[in-house]
Amino acid sequence: MNCFVTDMREKEVINLRDGCRLGNVCDVEIDTSTACLVSIIIFGRSKLFGILGRYEDIKIGWKDIKVIGDDTILVDFDCPAECKRQSPGGFFDSLFGHKR
Repeated sequence: MNCFVTDMREKEVINLRDGCRLGNVCDVEIDTSTACLVSIIIFGRSKLFGILGRYEDIKIGWKDIKVIGDDTILVDFDCPAECKRQSPGGFFDSLFGHKR
């Protein structure tokens, strides 16, 4: 399967360790001397709707990429705690005391 760099931006990245959706590929790093893909980069999620900036970008090396499919990229990556997405309603559940 051949893939253009622009096609990579549309692919969703899923972590195999916890099933977490990390986001979409925003950039790629290529070694210009060997013309090989070195890593994919996912922009960090925004803090408080972008008002407080963003978390660190997630950089996933080629060795951690397991499968590149038509729509998704599966990775085996030890994700830092701040890059893990909160479950929907987490803020309101803690505010009103609801537990699942």
